[in-house]
Amino acid sequence: MAEPGADGGAGPRYRGGLHPDTWEQELEAIPMFMKQCPAEIDAERHPDLACLQSLLFDEEQGPAELARMYRNEGNEYFREKEYQKAVIAYTEGLKKKCEEPEMNAVLHTNRGAAQFYLGNYRSALNDAIQATKLKPTHLKAIIRGALCHMELKNFSEAIAWCEKGLQIDSTEKKLLEVRAKADKLKRAQERDARKAKVMEKKEQCEKEILLAAIKERNIKLALEPSNEQEEISDALAEISLDGFHSDNATGAKVHLDANGNLNWPVLFLYPEHKQTDFTVAFHENSRFIDHLMVMFAELPPWDVERKYLPSNLELYFEDEEREEMYELNPEHTLLQVLQHERYFVRAGTPTVLVFVKGSPYSNKYFSGKKVHRL
Repeated sequence: MAEPGADGGAGPRYRGGLHPDTWEQELEAIPMFMKQCPAEIDAERHPDLACLQSLLFDEEQGPAELARMYRNEGNEYFREKEYQKAVIAYTEGLKKKCEEPEMNAVLHTNRGAAQFYLGNYRSALNDAIQATKLKPTHLKAIIRGALCHMELKNFSEAIAWCEKGLQIDSTEKKLLEVRAKADKLKRAQERDARKAKVMEKKEQCEKEILLAAIKERNIKLALEPSNEQEEISDALAEISLDGFHSDNATGAKVHLDANGNLNWPVLFLYPEHKQTDFTVAFHENSRFIDHLMVMFAELPPWDVERKYLPSNLELYFEDEEREEMYELNPEHTLLQVLQHERYFVRAGTPTVLVFVKGSPYSNKYFSGKKVHRL
């Protein structure tokens, strides 16, 4: 990227380019333009030159020397917190198939450390395992393995790795700290698991009581679609507890109150205006007319023609299997409607369609449909 020259207008100078006053020295530092190669190459001062040198003499070095070189390169990257590059360097070292178990153990341990800082705890653990296979007394690998298990929340395994390391050095401070922390977290984890199991058992019992109450009332539930076909249960014994849930936005579900009565979430649809109402807890013994009186005590803003008066409304439910409509008596309770021989509760939420009596939209909507009137 160009920037103004030092004199303010003598032409652009590129960022990162050679400085006018020191360009000869800078050029001399680039391997391609060096007039003389240093007798001893310092990898820190001349990393590019060291890399070229390693390429030239790779064939002359044995696997152990090459593995050591890549280990040193990885260590440099690690110190600079370039962990991904460190992983690559250590991996290259392992590819040289050095016959020294000690060197391979170090490469695995160091690569595991780099993977750990990258958040790749499973890969880091695998390296720690390989390192301890090559050198069972390698404490750094054992500590890394314990730390990996901590991050993976495998507290029992973390304790086991600590115990293995403490058999080698019973005073190793890091292992003592990790073991104490792992033991504390393990006990907390076990306590939480016991609580969760008790809660799960309680919820399962409540579900079974709830389904027994629904079955006792001869209310039919529609199962979730299976194999591209929707199966409808006539006997509640066929219903899966896991499949019975509510898909409404509020997450409201049918429940038994303190008096043993069912309270359902109920959805009211107004097709003419594409509007909805949702009752979170509709008592099974409440009448529809009572809810309509409350819902339309004040007319909704979308009813500009002021037609939605409780006495002027008709309620229906749809038999999706037969593609037929059934009119409901507003004086009936929710339980009476749910006990209708053709009513099936879908997704845990009873649904009712609301129309204005004799309206043009209502007449058009029902045209060509089979409707069972009161």
